[in-house]
Amino acid sequence: MIGLPDFPWDRLTPYKELAGRHEDGIVDLSVGTPVDPVPDVVRRALADASDSPGYPLTYGTERLRSAAAGWLRRRHGVVLDQADVLPLIGSKEFVAWLPTLLGIGPGQRVIFPELAYPTYDVGARLAGAEPYATDGLLALGPERVPLVWVNSPSNPTGKVLPAEHLRKVVSWAREHGAIVASDECYIELGWEEQPISILHPDVCGGSHEGLLAVHSLSKRSNLAGYRAGFVAGDPALIRRLLEVRKHAGMIVPAPVQAAMTAALDDDAHAEEQRARYAARRAALRPALESAGWRIEHSAAGLYLWASNGENCWDQVRALAEKGVLVAPGDFYGAAGDRHVRIAVTASDERVDAAVRRLQ
Repeated sequence: MIGLPDFPWDRLTPYKELAGRHEDGIVDLSVGTPVDPVPDVVRRALADASDSPGYPLTYGTERLRSAAAGWLRRRHGVVLDQADVLPLIGSKEFVAWLPTLLGIGPGQRVIFPELAYPTYDVGARLAGAEPYATDGLLALGPERVPLVWVNSPSNPTGKVLPAEHLRKVVSWAREHGAIVASDECYIELGWEEQPISILHPDVCGGSHEGLLAVHSLSKRSNLAGYRAGFVAGDPALIRRLLEVRKHAGMIVPAPVQAAMTAALDDDAHAEEQRARYAARRAALRPALESAGWRIEHSAAGLYLWASNGENCWDQVRALAEKGVLVAPGDFYGAAGDRHVRIAVTASDERVDAAVRRLQ
């Protein structure tokens, strides 16, 4: 049996029940799941492609890959060939299975941030490798590691890694023979700071060797229910991953590929969604601060990383008593035991309810 941690969200159940007893109902800010409509342009594309009796390509259509490459160029200054893109069944499956797909195993370390999305740890365990959380690569000394994860903007903290920092990571990885996988799922949601891709020439010097950037349409286009993402980067790594994924049957359904293409071609709906999140964030942040919570980092992404100085579970309880459910910081590592993560993904009506309760 693979030794996996307990699924953390199960521990929130009693607090969810407590919050649900509020006379005006629960305001669930614990999970960053989209609540707004799927854009019409995407739904039409999905419906138009629904007569799809044959097997789709693991590699995806050239039209989809070109749309992804065009989006990277247009929005993020990343220039690559459409051949260097590979569609994913959502980004989480890729995070969980990348060490296995790369052949990483026992006796090897997978590196990820000290405060991090739990699936980086899970992915290492699934491969039989050693999960290793650190924010200091230099502490590893001369050790050669196969895979380093970076995440900017961060989930849970919203911290943005500047180009200079990412350049150092890339340089270190190339000296140590490591692949750098950059989880960029929140890259279009920069607020006080603007995130930069690991594939941007200011970071990688124009070479994508040893680099992978992972993207999701869940946040940008409300497609969490579609399981729609892609990875782009080093041509040799993309070919290697494609071959393994063909054997494993990791295929994005053809109607979803068509929907992804439409979403990546259209920026208008993404700007509308960004404005919704900006408004909710602008309402929640001052309300939390006035109620005694300090907001740290949170310069980008869908979350407010907050603390009132107490143990994270005491903070979860205090907010649950107001009917507001949030995530405890220790879900993301021991360093988060004095913080909570607060999502801005609830509806306008529920966010307004949370603001009233905090006041």
